[in-house]
Amino acid sequence: MGRLSLLFAVLLMLSALSLVTARFQARQLFVQAERLDDRARKLDTDWRRLQLERAELARNARIDGVARGDLHMMPASPDRTIYIQGEPLDSSAASQATAASGKGGRP
Repeated sequence: MGRLSLLFAVLLMLSALSLVTARFQARQLFVQAERLDDRARKLDTDWRRLQLERAELARNARIDGVARGDLHMMPASPDRTIYIQGEPLDSSAASQATAASGKGGRP
């Protein structure tokens, strides 16, 4: 009877150690899964942000390409800029210009 009790005690201890080891591994796997989920959410957010940036850059690049290629436009530089200084219109000249433009003529 003593040997049988000793055998059951050893089996019980092995079972308890196995249970503790299994729970520890399950906790480690759960923590790792949470970390990977957080990383996946961060990467998804970065991906969406990069898609928006790419769309914005593509739109600006397309507009720039059309302006330079089709319309032969160039960026303004201070040496090519012409500054015109005119006299301000008085109220009677402004009303005459408005009336003339309303009749189909140009001021």
